[in-house]
Amino acid sequence: MSELEVTQDGAVLHVLFNRPEARNAMTFAMYEGLVEACDRADEDDSVRVMVLRGAGGRAFVAGTDISQFQEFTSGEDGIAYEERISRVVNRLEDVGVPTIAAVEGACVGGGLAIAAACHLRIATASSRFGVPIARTLGNCLSMNSYSLLVHHLGPARTLDMLLRARLLSAEDAGGAGFVSQVVPDGELQPALTALVEVLLSHAPLSMKAAGRAVARLRRASLPDGDDLVREVFGSADFRAGVAAFVAREQVSWTGR
Repeated sequence: MSELEVTQDGAVLHVLFNRPEARNAMTFAMYEGLVEACDRADEDDSVRVMVLRGAGGRAFVAGTDISQFQEFTSGEDGIAYEERISRVVNRLEDVGVPTIAAVEGACVGGGLAIAAACHLRIATASSRFGVPIARTLGNCLSMNSYSLLVHHLGPARTLDMLLRARLLSAEDAGGAGFVSQVVPDGELQPALTALVEVLLSHAPLSMKAAGRAVARLRRASLPDGDDLVREVFGSADFRAGVAAFVAREQVSWTGR
């Protein structure tokens, strides 16, 4: 089975992140597969809605596969990585049909960015959302990813989440407006089916214009942040954080 499965059921294109043993952590190949799915959604006139979901019920996407960071040697590697993530996220944000992130379990790191780039998010009550890198890897995000979080959560809640490295509950995410619907555990599929039916009944061009207009507004004045990424990804702290994460050890931060 593919680590990223793309299937079509009628007018709905389904994207399944399919690494349940790794809580659907994203490989670079999976990111590229997501871009291809976005292209398919825009190029195939029979596709009217795209749904993103994680396999296994424990996670939507639990970030990027950390083992890939072991090959990083400088801040420039971090810049290249974050540019890749921004390209994927922006491509998803620009899809012309409504996109839905159907979340069960952990939606963290790169998974949170993927969910944030979708037009709508629904989640089960036990789902959790966050970017706990201040206590795990010691890396940072691109300016584009920071913009996504501030756009959806506001600056105060974004900083509280990032600095305390805490995970938001589904209730918190719903209260912030990030999640449009929270459903009891085990009831995601009927809620998803009902939402898809609503979207399929609405004017495609109206929805396309709304999605792309909001994306353009968010990115209209996005500043450069390569200096931040270069400093953090090039640090001894980041290298120590990756090594400790892979070895499942504690890390002592030095600020260097």
